[in-house]
Amino acid sequence: MSILFLFLMLFVLLVMGVPVAVALGLSSLTFILFNGMPSLVVLHNMINGINSFPLIAIPFFILAGHLMNTGGITTKIFNFARASVGWAHGGLGHVNIGASVIFAGMSGAAVADAGGLGNIEIKAMRDAGYDTDFSVGITAASSTIGPIIPPSLPLVIYGVIADTSIGQLFAAGLIPGVMMAIALMIMVAWKARLNNYPRDERFSVKHFFESLLDATLPLMTPIIIVGGIITGVFTPTEAAIAAVAYSAFLGLVVYRTLTWRGILRVSMDTIETTAAILMIVASSAIFGWILTANQVAGQFADVLLGFTDNKIVILLLITLMVLIIGCFMETIASITILVPVLLPVAVTIGLDPVHFGIILILNLMLGLLTPPVGMVLYVLSKVSSVPFERCVIATAPFLVPLVTVLLLMTFVPFFTMWLPTLIYR
Repeated sequence: MSILFLFLMLFVLLVMGVPVAVALGLSSLTFILFNGMPSLVVLHNMINGINSFPLIAIPFFILAGHLMNTGGITTKIFNFARASVGWAHGGLGHVNIGASVIFAGMSGAAVADAGGLGNIEIKAMRDAGYDTDFSVGITAASSTIGPIIPPSLPLVIYGVIADTSIGQLFAAGLIPGVMMAIALMIMVAWKARLNNYPRDERFSVKHFFESLLDATLPLMTPIIIVGGIITGVFTPTEAAIAAVAYSAFLGLVVYRTLTWRGILRVSMDTIETTAAILMIVASSAIFGWILTANQVAGQFADVLLGFTDNKIVILLLITLMVLIIGCFMETIASITILVPVLLPVAVTIGLDPVHFGIILILNLMLGLLTPPVGMVLYVLSKVSSVPFERCVIATAPFLVPLVTVLLLMTFVPFFTMWLPTLIYR
């Protein structure tokens, strides 16, 4: 049974609507049995795939995000962002982006951002007279900042698979995340003047400091997480645990917006989400093992480098490939399949694994905004009661600034590598 048939079977299963974890596992198991290998190989690789200490960070980051949503902390973040940048033309569009940047330092997931802040942001923009398409589009686009600014669940997965420092990956994501926010704000300012969108409210020093005081404790969460990791006080896993403890403390003791029943409910949601992610990682581990054992990465590198030795052309080809795959496959599955194949090529042409990680994740984030998968679009369609097809059209213009940042990240390594080099090297 050839590798080509393995990919073909995986593609057919995904098109049929089979869950990603099942499709990966079933196609891998079929390949193993047809080639006369013992089926025990499947279990062995699945266990090894998730037997990693850094992966423990995943459920804790997810739980921290759920606790903040349930405890009303996202509302305080939104109000602070509103007091900070709501005075500009298209103010609530800027607020939308600012709130996503702050929430990115807590949840690390685009879908969590869209689900947690999306309802608040879209309702506020509708009430202020913004058209629905603009509200949905900027909410979708700004949510992709979450997995770039640390902490980031996709970067944790990438770090484990690529055997790369998660701390360096987190540091590398800070500047690109800020650049994404600036690019989106420029787009918002242009559309606001074009469509004469209103300012949200006049800037008030008193109101700013009142909202800052109200949001001070929630704003400490990203400082604890990111600062602890970068300074070496925490490992990413320990930082995730600290984030959960701090979020629970705010909800139970300080604001008293959380109940033990509420904690039990979000814990069950966390278990469900974590189980789905780890099943994908485990199934992908088998798939990745098959690719490695059959030297697919080396063969792919030979084909690509045989086609051209121009670094820019190779980077563009890799970017195009990842963008296409990201349109059809869930982020975690894409990372686990693509890294063993593409990372050796990236290293061969002189790309640092940390730099490549940021390029890969930002590429895949764009896939969350494009059909047919487009998980962020599905979430916002449900939250805003806007048809999925309309969400796709509304989000399309905001892909322009995001793709521009992607190209800058790809061809100007300084933006991603300056902080990791400064702190760790």
